[in-house]
Amino acid sequence: MNYKQDAFIEIFDQKILEILDPEAKLEILSTGHAWTEGPLWLEETQTLIFTDIPNNAIYQVKDGESSIYIKPSGYTGETQRGGEVGANGLTLDPQGRLVMCQHGDRRMARMDSPLDQPQSKFMTLVDNYQGKRLNSPNDVVFDKAGNMYFTDPPYGLEFNMDDPAKELDFQGIYCLKTDGELLLLDSISRPNGLAFSPDEKYFYLANSDPDQAVWFKYEVGENGLIHNRSLFFDATSYVGKEGYKGLPDGMKVHSSGTIFATGPGGVWIFDAAGKPLARIATGEATSNCAFSTDEKTFFMTADSYVLKVNLK
Repeated sequence: MNYKQDAFIEIFDQKILEILDPEAKLEILSTGHAWTEGPLWLEETQTLIFTDIPNNAIYQVKDGESSIYIKPSGYTGETQRGGEVGANGLTLDPQGRLVMCQHGDRRMARMDSPLDQPQSKFMTLVDNYQGKRLNSPNDVVFDKAGNMYFTDPPYGLEFNMDDPAKELDFQGIYCLKTDGELLLLDSISRPNGLAFSPDEKYFYLANSDPDQAVWFKYEVGENGLIHNRSLFFDATSYVGKEGYKGLPDGMKVHSSGTIFATGPGGVWIFDAAGKPLARIATGEATSNCAFSTDEKTFFMTADSYVLKVNLK
């Protein structure tokens, strides 16, 4: 096995030892990519899939081997363009179909083929808000009722905030209801990763803004709307410090309610009150993370790497 030699685990609170072994090593599953994102474990085929955004591809790691799953993944246009064109966040919808945030095509889409026979055929779920094109959807999660929540920062636009094709003058957090209605829930400077608490009473959101590198916590109303935004944790003081590459980005919540959130210096692990329990220092700017179905394995996308660590 190939381990990442400069990675380590830093423990802040003994509570986390129920889940995490401080001596665990980070294994390299795949490397040599441009910028990895969107890790997703497919239980049925025992496969990890992840995106390489600049290369407009989704890759898979199966039986220890890395290969292309689909290409193109996020931009299907004919005109050559620069920037972050590929798919970003990935998830499965309640029917077990692959849903992706497509940067280049500026939409939320679903792959129109089975998981074990992947093809670059996509169905648009939503691509505009009140007639104006979305910026570039970034990350996505479904609630138990089947409503789809996603964030829409400018990172997939070729010139980011200054792109002449940008139609919305804000960066939104949205909910696409099961009846097709699109709700704007909130807007912040750089909305990114998002997740629910296990009981769906709370909603967590990452802001990948170097000037306000924070995570927010919301209360979730009965109608699925989020309200009472509060500061969950502020990591702005770590931005730019040696050993702390990266910004608040993707996150996942363990069934215990523990939050695993990529941020400056790797993956921060918090309790539900926002107290830091540990940090998995990857040595890279770390974009996103995922659990295996049994929560015994934790996957991370970190710059050109895909990593995993075994949990207790």
